[in-house]
Amino acid sequence: MRAKSRSARHITGVATRDFDMKKTWALAFCSLLTVVQTPVHAWSNHSFSSYRSFEKMPEIAQAAPVKAEPLEAFLKAEEKAIAALLASQEEWAKANLAVYPPRPDILAFSANPARTDDARRLAFLMALRVAPNSKLALYVQPDPWSPPASNANPMPHAAVNTLPEQPNSTYRFTALKPGELVAPLNVLASATDEPDYGLDINLWQDSPSDWGKVFGFSDLPFGNPALYYSTQAPFHMGFFHEAKVVYLAAPFIKRTFPLLRVHQFTSLATLAFKTGHPYWGWRFTGLALHYVQDLTQPYHATLSPGDSSAKLIGINLLAMAGMPKMKDNMIVLLSNRHLALEKYQNQVIFNAARNRQETNLEKQLRAMDKDASYPAWTDNYSRDVVSRQSNDYSGKLTDILVASLPASYVSDPSFDFGVKEAEIDLVASMSSLNAKKRAQLDGAVAELLNNFGAHSRNVVRGVLKASAAP
Repeated sequence: MRAKSRSARHITGVATRDFDMKKTWALAFCSLLTVVQTPVHAWSNHSFSSYRSFEKMPEIAQAAPVKAEPLEAFLKAEEKAIAALLASQEEWAKANLAVYPPRPDILAFSANPARTDDARRLAFLMALRVAPNSKLALYVQPDPWSPPASNANPMPHAAVNTLPEQPNSTYRFTALKPGELVAPLNVLASATDEPDYGLDINLWQDSPSDWGKVFGFSDLPFGNPALYYSTQAPFHMGFFHEAKVVYLAAPFIKRTFPLLRVHQFTSLATLAFKTGHPYWGWRFTGLALHYVQDLTQPYHATLSPGDSSAKLIGINLLAMAGMPKMKDNMIVLLSNRHLALEKYQNQVIFNAARNRQETNLEKQLRAMDKDASYPAWTDNYSRDVVSRQSNDYSGKLTDILVASLPASYVSDPSFDFGVKEAEIDLVASMSSLNAKKRAQLDGAVAELLNNFGAHSRNVVRGVLKASAAP
């Protein structure tokens, strides 16, 4: 074999070094993502904030009660229309999502009036590629501001949620009977929390489930598969606005699918409204809203809030060279800040309801003055408006968290907030700090929840407009 010329050897060497550097960067990001993206609940109990976001919106507050309807009844009545819709959803996803693994043909939903209700339900869930053991029960989460109903029929956690119940859970479920009248506000607000009940768990080729092996999503792109909730992360996060070098080094972070879920459930909601199934119109709208609301949380729309791409790469290269301390510290701090923000927001909202003392957070969730400042709802609204806004705010938010929360919670990598969370009362901790720090944090959370409310209402307006169209 002839020896390569000097120029050829030079080109080959450069190409090899370029490849090796890209491979090194990819491995570095993969190392970080394996553990960073494990707190996957953007907001604790979406229903609390959703009740406040919608309670003054005329389209919902003035809407007539609807009859609770089992999913099986909706599927049986509209089987042909659902089959056509799910086929169109698949074509939309292929055309509009940057990275989309096509649904295997064997999972396509087709009309079959002869099959059982259970078989039809299973076929529907498999075609959507959601966990087929999802409960989708008839229930509501009551508004924590409302007095307990005298005729309420409590439901156990396991009847609604396939994930294990956690200590200090704020979930309270009430059963509905088929045909029972229920306010659209209750249906919608309750459903906004439902995707955190196991809908997107173990959908991957390497997941410990039978359905993950046939869904075609390949292996989990990031997260820790050993943690029971982590496998839902790529459906509840969207890294749409990272630096180009990040995508070049780690293209797998493009494998996130909140836009898929939003399109699936908003179009199902439109179909349900148009075909005379308003209960499922509101329920599917609520399911779609969950993914939009997740993206209003900067820790779900930004790979590493407050950290530059160069810093991420540098820290992980050090870790790969046998010096992991900086990476390990960064991972803990990211997780702690994420969890502390979520904990504080949930505590303030829950305490306000329990004590019947409204705060500025409830007012900001309800405020509609900015709704019209955003573009009209489209399928790309979640990416182009919601996620962009969150990503832009992520650095400022990190600075505020570090400046306002107790340093041991957000700046000390030897402290694991997740391990100690059940013991922490953040509201009490903040009361011992100066008022300026508390006001700074409250202002940041209020801004995020104002975005949460405005975008949620704009989604509803978009669904209702589409439902009214011929």
